[in-house]
Amino acid sequence: MQATMSAGMQDTGVKYKVLPIMISLLLSGFIGMFSETALNVALSDLIQVFQITPATVQWLTTGYLLTLGILVPISGLLLQWFTTRQLFIAAVSFSVLGTFIAAMAPSFEMLMTARVVQAIGTALLLPLMFNTILIIFPAEKRGAAMGVIGLVIMVAPAVGPTIAGLLIDKLSWHWIFWLSLPFLVIALIFGIFFMQNVSEITKPRIDLISILFSTLGFGGVVFGFSSAGEGEHGWGSTKVIVSMLIGIVALLIFAVRQLRMQQPMMNLRAFKKPMFVVGTLMVFICMMVILSSMLVLPMFLISGLGLSALTAGLVMLPGGLINGIMSPIMGGLFDKFGPKWLVIPGLVIVAAVLWFFSGITTASTLALVIVLHSCLMVGISMVWMPAQTNGLNQLPRELYPDGTAIMNTLQQVAGAIGTALAVSIMTAGSTKFMEGAENPLDPANAPLALTAGIQNAFIFAMVVAIIGLVVAFFIKRVKVDKANQH
Repeated sequence: MQATMSAGMQDTGVKYKVLPIMISLLLSGFIGMFSETALNVALSDLIQVFQITPATVQWLTTGYLLTLGILVPISGLLLQWFTTRQLFIAAVSFSVLGTFIAAMAPSFEMLMTARVVQAIGTALLLPLMFNTILIIFPAEKRGAAMGVIGLVIMVAPAVGPTIAGLLIDKLSWHWIFWLSLPFLVIALIFGIFFMQNVSEITKPRIDLISILFSTLGFGGVVFGFSSAGEGEHGWGSTKVIVSMLIGIVALLIFAVRQLRMQQPMMNLRAFKKPMFVVGTLMVFICMMVILSSMLVLPMFLISGLGLSALTAGLVMLPGGLINGIMSPIMGGLFDKFGPKWLVIPGLVIVAAVLWFFSGITTASTLALVIVLHSCLMVGISMVWMPAQTNGLNQLPRELYPDGTAIMNTLQQVAGAIGTALAVSIMTAGSTKFMEGAENPLDPANAPLALTAGIQNAFIFAMVVAIIGLVVAFFIKRVKVDKANQH
């Protein structure tokens, strides 16, 4: 890791203080990811505390994703208008403010507002993090650097549920945010002192029509899928159909406009690079699998097996830690051997594990769940960072902001689609089970119905992984042209 961190001379000849820059980015990124997953464990608790339905509480995740879906596409533009320092300080300040409001929140509405403010911080931080890495590391060291980011980004969601479970058991859900706050303040202070400006300020023309269609497009699609996942009226409701139609039409207009513009807001010409397309698809598929699995697995553990939030968190801890540890290792292997020998076996493992998960019942042992979850995380670590780094490596330097913006935007859309489909498939499965039950009012049927729905959700995730496996056969190692990186 130290060798990776000291490699901060890009071919431009500029020397970067890599370690302080990375610490600032990684600390704030870690806490952002931690509070994202820690809250998942608290959802069952929040339903009771605020007297709300599961469909309503889902908006804490949906609202967060919706904000990211709207703001991340604009991030490529922001990276070319504001310095790295300005964006970093703004991002972490929003995260601090959102976390403070959440820690104080007396009502669901206040907590919802806090999540949106937090999401603004994350939307600025994610593309900034990847763009900075592409600039300060030469291509042959990027796999290891992305692996270090993967370590942080994956360990945070792993420890999040466990720490959250402990806090909910001993204190209250507010402490999830009180715990995050000092670390964010430290990251902010660190950034103010050490963050360097690495990106070039070109100040391209701001096209308000592009921003409008991007917001309507990505926002409409994320909102449509998320509303469908609420399960009240499902996919046939007017709200879902109208928002999806608006989203799809707006995205088509947005894409046509970007391709015709001299200085587009999001340069879609990045899609002319075939490995960038494959890498983006891999990230999209991984995000769908991870978010749909991470949503239904805690539900199965808590409501299906009757575990406490803390025990559920502990069951999911080994898998997350293994993923974090594997990430830098996979990054190093990618630098050495390229993506193909990691991505294809990784997706085979993911598909196989999801097939086993689709057979879990209320009689399944915790040891089986831990082993399966750990294997799933190993598979994901073999796919995500190698495919993402390989894709971004094919872009010339001037397309870095657009490439990171495209990948991060589609991650949020994938998250919304994966979550919505998993919830609606799970709800439909549970409802069907109850319709066939002799006595639907018998409380013993509730965990069985939930498990039946969750099995269907895992079959859906397995189908997504198999589609990914087919795409993976087209992946090739990118030969980086040094002249291209300037």
